[in-house]
Amino acid sequence: LPGKVLLPLCGYPVIEHVVRRVKESKKINTIVVATSRRKVDLPIVNWCKKNNINFFQGSLNDVLDRYFKASIIYKADIIVRVTGDCPVIDPKIIDEVIIRFKKKNYDFYSLGGNFPDGLDCQVFSFEALKKSFIEAKLKSDREHVGTYIENTNRNKFKIGAYKKFKKLSHHRWTIDEPRDYKFLKKIFKKLFKNFNKNFYTKEILKLLKKEPKLLKINSGIVRNAGYKKSIKLDSY
Repeated sequence: LPGKVLLPLCGYPVIEHVVRRVKESKKINTIVVATSRRKVDLPIVNWCKKNNINFFQGSLNDVLDRYFKASIIYKADIIVRVTGDCPVIDPKIIDEVIIRFKKKNYDFYSLGGNFPDGLDCQVFSFEALKKSFIEAKLKSDREHVGTYIENTNRNKFKIGAYKKFKKLSHHRWTIDEPRDYKFLKKIFKKLFKNFNKNFYTKEILKLLKKEPKLLKINSGIVRNAGYKKSIKLDSY
């Protein structure tokens, strides 16, 4: 779905919903939109400039490189990863993940378990990111940032996960295909009023319980398809 982060939802681009929600976090003090240097992504850069949002332009496929260099420029000691295609990311959940990360001094901590796709957030230390940047060789680990830490080298890092939800992994609240966009447009039309009175996970679950037919709009799409495709390409 080309240009997905700039598609409108109730009059505002997806990226604006993401950034405004992350701004509501009480634990985050700097927000950076890390995009690529491609000409096709210049509209994202222009949006950031227009709205006075920090940004960094880096490698398209080596996202690990992009994150590492952005973290150096913005002097980040702790990095929270939120993807730009998650317009219903929940700032309260982000804070819960950050609090748990800091409490036990993890290297990497994320929302785990059976949560709705689209609430994804990961927290990692700069040192863990730096180690990944130096050591990760697989294309899939360069493209997906946290996978080297989370999957490949658990013995090298202190890793944890916040299993807040159960039996909700069939929910898909991210935007990666036209059907996802159709679903989210309906969700926003029903729940979004303005940024001062936003809606969150609780309201979405309540709506979907009341109108379960909405789930059928984008059901059956493979979760984390991009990462699975990257793994296959590692062998070529």
